[in-house]
Amino acid sequence: MLLKHAALTCSTENNADKFYRELLGLNKSKPKTLSADLAQAIFNLDADLQIINYTNENVHFEIFVTSRIDHPSGQIAHQCLEVDDLPGFIGKCRIMGVEVALIAKGDKTLTFIKDYDGNLFEIKGK
Repeated sequence: MLLKHAALTCSTENNADKFYRELLGLNKSKPKTLSADLAQAIFNLDADLQIINYTNENVHFEIFVTSRIDHPSGQIAHQCLEVDDLPGFIGKCRIMGVEVALIAKGDKTLTFIKDYDGNLFEIKGK
């Protein structure tokens, strides 16, 4: 089994670019539009949706740009990413204004971040 992509929402293309391209260093595709008819059939949303793909050789995020973002306060859903330099990545997050949570778990520390629209990511070092 292979995970083909993770689909998330962002409120603006700028937020998506800043997080996925600038922070994560992913390549950005040309934006596409999902028609309102398809959005209605798939997501029960009656609106055209802009889609931008951010990829590298290992990951693929399909970002739907929409103002209709609803994250419950008890959010469990998240994506987990592995980075080469965890301390350096955390520092870059802080410089870019990305929320970082360091959570003690026994003798380990879990690292979670949220993008500019509240999507949750667990970050692990190699």
